[in-house]
Order: sequence, then C-alpha cells, then structure tokens
Amino acid sequence: MTLLKKFTGLGAAAFLAVGLAACGSTSAEQEKGDQTVGDSVGYEIVGIDPGSGHMQATERVMTEYDLSDWKVTSSNGAAMTAALKRAYDNKEPIIVTGWNPHWKFLTYDLKFLDDPKQIYGDEEQIHTYARLGLKEDMPEAYTILDRFHWEAEDMGEIMIEIEDGVEPEEAARNWVEANPEKIAEWTDGVDSVDGDDITLVFAPWDSELASHNMMKLVLEDMGYTVTLSSVEPGPLFSSLASGGADASVAPWLPYTHKVYVEKYEGQFDDLGPNMTGVRQGLVVPAYMEDVNSIEDLKS
Repeated sequence: MTLLKKFTGLGAAAFLAVGLAACGSTSAEQEKGDQTVGDSVGYEIVGIDPGSGHMQATERVMTEYDLSDWKVTSSNGAAMTAALKRAYDNKEPIIVTGWNPHWKFLTYDLKFLDDPKQIYGDEEQIHTYARLGLKEDMPEAYTILDRFHWEAEDMGEIMIEIEDGVEPEEAARNWVEANPEKIAEWTDGVDSVDGDDITLVFAPWDSELASHNMMKLVLEDMGYTVTLSSVEPGPLFSSLASGGADASVAPWLPYTHKVYVEKYEGQFDDLGPNMTGVRQGLVVPAYMEDVNSIEDLKS
C-alpha cells in the first residue's frame, strides 16, 4: 500500500495537493496524469446507513468488482451530502453512494457510474405499502394511498426547499397548495373522516421525508390524525407486517428492498408504484470526466 492510500477522504486530496505543489507545476501535471481514481479519493467511497438495502448492494459491488483495496465509509444521508458539498465546492474528486430522486441531483452536476454487472439493478420504482386490513379499517385512506402517484420533479421541489432551510411540513404544504389538481386526482369522491388515527412509516432519507410530509398533509386535510415514524428499512417492513404501522410510500423495488419484501412476503399489501424511473448506484461529480464506470475504479 502506498503512503497516499493510508490517508482517506479529503485528507488524501490535501496531502496530494501539498506534495504536488512542492514539485512545481510541470511535475504536478505529470503526477496528476499518472494518478489513479483510487489514489485521488484515498480508495474511499462515502456511504450512508449501514443497514440500508443500498449499502448491502454496495457491499456486493465491492466483492463482484474485486475492489479489495477500497473501503466504504458508513455514515448517514446528511454526512454523505455534506462530504459531497465540500468536495464539489472545491472541485475535488469524490465517490458517494447515491440515489435519484434526491436534491443533490438538482443542485450539483452529477453522474452515476455505469454498473455493467447490474449489482444495483436497473431502474426501480417506489411503491406504496399498507398493512393487511387497512382497506377494510380505513377505506378512505386506502383509496388515497392506492391512487397516489407523482413524478421525481414533484418530490424534488419539496426536497430543495427543505435543503434550503424550510421546515419539511412547510415545504410540503407549499407543494400541496401549488398542485391542487394532483391532490384532487387522489381524493376525488373520498369522504372526509373525523380524526381517525393513521401512522405512516418511512426510512430516514431526504426523499422519503419529502413524500411522507406531503402525504401527511393530504390525509390531515381529509380529517385524519397522522403520525409520522422514521425508522431504518428493517423496522419499516416489520412494523407494516406486524400492523404496528399503517402504511408507507417508501419501499424501493425490485432491488433495494428485495430482501425485506421476501422476508415478509404476504404480510402486507403492495398497492403498486407511486413513482417510476428511480435509480441507485455509485455517484461522482460530472467534472470527473475519466471515471464513467465502476470498472474504472480497478485501474
């Protein structure tokens, strides 16, 4: 292992910058040309929550692509995007685990690395799940959830406001008020209720924070008393299977949450996709022009 590979993250970039400056501009340009992708980022991929399906897929990527010199740093969504922002602002190389829809794709010029082995799978869908019996217990809520569908751009509008400092519920309300025709599609002919309690459960991701705050407001406007519960993916599915939660508009299929869907098969109700064309994988800034595939990380 080289001395540089003992450093990680932005520390590696800083160490490299000092060393190149000492060699003069011509040597710096030559050294930069000889540098591998791994050298440039300290052989580190910035990840998210270790229990997520996304990170489980990333672990398989490390094995299937023989990236034995690399490591994936577990953190959370906020830490990952903070590291991305620091690197992007300074035009430094960085590799993160990522998914779209996410506000970072609206804020930064990013690209997914090609995944020829399809470890992350192809395009996915976000589904709406309900506990068994919800259709009979809360037919009005079930109808709204069953009809619910929107586009990545819709979710992105809420996410950007939240990232800019607007409270999640306020950002969701702004979207709801600006899109009455879409809300009308979901609620047309549905009777209001009188304070019935319903619990929505979601994974702690920026995208799901946006979608569940929006759905909370839609259901509250129909008379429901809504509780939001943010948990890791495992507890999300177990709570739906046990009836501890009523519904979620967060599950990603067929790849990201496959293990949980199979574990609890038949123990909840799949109402179908509420968004299509979503994706996950390894993400880099577009200015990393020489890195376009996970295969490139082996060089």
